[in-house]
Amino acid sequence: MRGIDKSFLGVQVLRGIDLELRAGEVHALVGENGAGKSTLMKILAGVYQADGGSVELDGREVRFEHPLQAQHAGVSTVFQEFNLLPERTVAENVFLGREPRRHRMVDAARMNADTAALLEDLGLTWLSPEARVRSLSVAGQQIVEIVKALSYDARIISMDEPTAALADEEVELLYRLIGTLRERGVAILYVSHRLKEIFDLATRVTILKDGALVETADTAALSSDELVRKMVGRPISSFFPGKLPGTEAGDVRLSIAGGGNEQLDSIDLDVRAGEIVALAGLQGSGRTEIAHALFGVDRFTRGQIRLDGRTVTLRSPRQAVRAGLALVTEDRKAEGLVLNQSVAANARLVLDAVLPRRAAQAARRVPGILSSLDLVSRGASQEVRFLSGGNQQKVVLAKWLATEPSVIVLDEPTRGIDVGAKERVYTLMRELSAEGVAILMISSELPEVIGMADRIVVLKDGRIAGELPAGSEEETVMAMATGHAAAEPTSAAEPTADAPRPSAGEPTSTTDTGGER
Repeated sequence: MRGIDKSFLGVQVLRGIDLELRAGEVHALVGENGAGKSTLMKILAGVYQADGGSVELDGREVRFEHPLQAQHAGVSTVFQEFNLLPERTVAENVFLGREPRRHRMVDAARMNADTAALLEDLGLTWLSPEARVRSLSVAGQQIVEIVKALSYDARIISMDEPTAALADEEVELLYRLIGTLRERGVAILYVSHRLKEIFDLATRVTILKDGALVETADTAALSSDELVRKMVGRPISSFFPGKLPGTEAGDVRLSIAGGGNEQLDSIDLDVRAGEIVALAGLQGSGRTEIAHALFGVDRFTRGQIRLDGRTVTLRSPRQAVRAGLALVTEDRKAEGLVLNQSVAANARLVLDAVLPRRAAQAARRVPGILSSLDLVSRGASQEVRFLSGGNQQKVVLAKWLATEPSVIVLDEPTRGIDVGAKERVYTLMRELSAEGVAILMISSELPEVIGMADRIVVLKDGRIAGELPAGSEEETVMAMATGHAAAEPTSAAEPTADAPRPSAGEPTSTTDTGGER
């Protein structure tokens, strides 16, 4: 790709971008949200057409007017935004538009068998070709996208945040798959905000900033700090801010005693005012299920919930909001935003729908909230679908901050956003905890868990496996999450206002290691 230019509504988002992919290499494309990565990928995929510049495949200039043209030329793309039909099966999505036929009818048996063979080759035998996509988790839907892309005989595969919602074992599978493709001479363009993946997989990296090319370099010649500094102009050490002065854990704001339902059992959990408690564990361990149970989506059928010392029954999200809870869901596009509505409308969404009596007064705070989050947009009237992932997440946060909650549940709050936007989310969490808000954070990124949590509650198979203090090592968290801890897991311990207090029998291996924040 040479000299690629692209503008939308008079705003230039790409300026003279050069990108070269070689057979058999993994080439990382990095930059903050809004830097132009997704736009460049969509030009390569035929979703957008460049305003200037050229695209060459094997030395021959091409111009894709439609994604099908790119696919037929050997260019396959896994987009960050899912392109799946939720009411159709896995097999129907994988072979969408190219279904095998028999006597002019779709050959469903062959389609299911071919999909099953693809899944088996990838070690995904747990995923049924006949499962409806709407029944899958975010991770399951991401896997379907990857299988769909790999079902083409592609010479170039672009992957936009392919591991954003995947569990560790699924990431390892993707690593192996990428290694196989590289050995076959496939060129892979890899977009990720996870620095470890970039250095694990990529031989070269192209850095974009504000729609312009910063540099293309060998990853072996860069350190993590250097890469981050080139992307955002700040060192990586600033990304996990410490507690603000005066922040102290206060009274218990959220308490779950003996909580359980079909997915969860014996959940005992306290979160205090001014405290950040992280839920850690493998995919399917029960982390998101706790969030949904608290919010009345798949509510607890046994046990007790107390908010600020008062027993409450939360049968619906509406009741949860009115009780002072907020839930930032892991899938902002499907569950957190109305994409074809404006920034202003989305920021008022909960106020207008659930708290109409005080919506007008509370909405006066919205512009200030958006400004404090450093939202980058063309104005409050811009549709959120045109914002970058990081700015969309800021609108989701603004929507909940406008309700002035006492307890916030953050489910994967930085999934799919760049390091600069992550830093703003982390700073916001520290500011909220300093104001006495209780924060329950769910995250698959262990550095994030260790860097931000005052306490870490580890889940396994729908139960609490144990509790760890701030600064615990990643290996300790993973050992407990997988059931390989050195001693029997502990039940959640009630902390003092200053520090977690170990419960009887807590293993000594979980003491504070003084890890770097």
